[in-house]
Amino acid sequence: MKYCVECGTKLEMKYLENEGDIPYCPKCEAHRFPIFNTAVSMIVIDKGSKKILLIKQYGRPFFILVAGYVNRGESCEEALAREISEEVGLTVTDWQFNKSKFYEGSNTLMVNFAAFVDSTEVNCNKEIDSYQWFSFDEARKNIKEGSLAEEFLCAFLDKQQN
Repeated sequence: MKYCVECGTKLEMKYLENEGDIPYCPKCEAHRFPIFNTAVSMIVIDKGSKKILLIKQYGRPFFILVAGYVNRGESCEEALAREISEEVGLTVTDWQFNKSKFYEGSNTLMVNFAAFVDSTEVNCNKEIDSYQWFSFDEARKNIKEGSLAEEFLCAFLDKQQN
């Protein structure tokens, strides 16, 4: 954040006790803490078959994870269940936190979970072009190489092997 969200003045760094150097607006005489988006991404796992759901969307040729933004007033856990229900028509029965990472490209904190479902009967909305269920090893081989989705998936799968 380079400019004040209230008045547009260029921010400068100023020390704030117990916080360190924080962007400061000299016109408003107020510190401005960073503002960013929050999104969830999910490794959707069918409990019965132990398979992972990967999706393709927006005309792109590669597989990724189900993901979406957290709405104002919504928890990450609520968002993960909502996004899975909206995008692929599945109901989350359990979940576990996996990993988080800030993604500079969209100014977004990505929070990743393993989300467990008890059905493989997918009912996609218009956001999803196609989907496929993969074994753990197949999912690792088919996720978009070099993506944040790959980083999250591999971190989860590596934990499962230990």
